[in-house]
Amino acid sequence: MTGIETTTREEVEPITPAATGEQADWLQGLSKQRHFLRFTTRDLTDEQAGHRTTASELCLGGLIKHVTRVERSWVTFIQHGPSAMPDFTAMTETDWAERAATFRMLPGETLAGVLADYEKAALETDAVIGSLPDLDAAWPLPKAPWNEPGTSWSIRRVLMHLVAETAQHSGHADIIRESLDGAQSMA
Repeated sequence: MTGIETTTREEVEPITPAATGEQADWLQGLSKQRHFLRFTTRDLTDEQAGHRTTASELCLGGLIKHVTRVERSWVTFIQHGPSAMPDFTAMTETDWAERAATFRMLPGETLAGVLADYEKAALETDAVIGSLPDLDAAWPLPKAPWNEPGTSWSIRRVLMHLVAETAQHSGHADIIRESLDGAQSMA
């Protein structure tokens, strides 16, 4: 299989009016980090996108799948609160194994499909955030070993987390890509 061409956000019909003010600032920051993450997959085959190049289980396609899932989960949290997310303290070994699969490209998955799903999630996020009157509403965080009980996050804090998580995984993707074929994102 040869490398793929990806659709740019500019080529996608917007599904909501452009965000303004603080929402636009946060979405612009998130968009930039999404770009850096997607950029690590340029000119790759499906096989390369699913290849592990480090001691970890991570691959480029899997990282994008994970970030897509995380972004959708947090947007659902923004809309519906903690009931939209699992109780991580009650997850079984099977639940954790299913979650781990989101970090890998599975048989039948393609890089083009993973990237298209990520783009769809980005458009959904942008539509939700662009429709909000402000970013002050807050929800208690779901139960999870990494969340302090009783902590609440505002929509603003969720967006901060999404930007940070996307940037962190973009850095992971840089390392994986350079280990794969020597390509560098910032060279």
